[in-house]
Amino acid sequence: MTDKKNQVSRRQFLNYTLTGVGGFMGAALVAPMVGFAVDPLLKGEKDTDFVYVMDENEITNEPQRKTFKVDQVDGWYESQVDRTAWVFRDENGEILALSPVCTHLGCTVDWNSREEFSNEFFCPCHDGRYDKNGVNIADTPPTEPLHAYEYKVEDGKLYLGKAKSRKEA
Repeated sequence: MTDKKNQVSRRQFLNYTLTGVGGFMGAALVAPMVGFAVDPLLKGEKDTDFVYVMDENEITNEPQRKTFKVDQVDGWYESQVDRTAWVFRDENGEILALSPVCTHLGCTVDWNSREEFSNEFFCPCHDGRYDKNGVNIADTPPTEPLHAYEYKVEDGKLYLGKAKSRKEA
């Protein structure tokens, strides 16, 4: 004789089976979407790559505009983009590589572009001004100095990394 308390009815069996199969199929559909969305967060940021810009003996006391290419990862899209730096030696002979992006609203600054502002970086968008070392001049729109690129010199060649804020300058 069989005990009816421990038996599963046909209806319960089908209910359990369909719920299990449906849950498995739902998980199979959702898992790739979650993985696709979370993958860029798990990759993290690459270490700073330094890019060759110029030979060290070409660096002068006058800022020179140098353009170079860097690899950029935007989510899943990898590309090469142009970056620009104003490269020169300061009064102490130290190399300084400044970003041309104005810290006010992101316009592009130019060196010695206005006669009335000689030996200064000038932003034409809102008359932002910086001295030769990229420090913002008082009573002009920029709120902080131009960002400076990390750099290293190896075998007489200048390599630039990422531009960093110099708020304390």
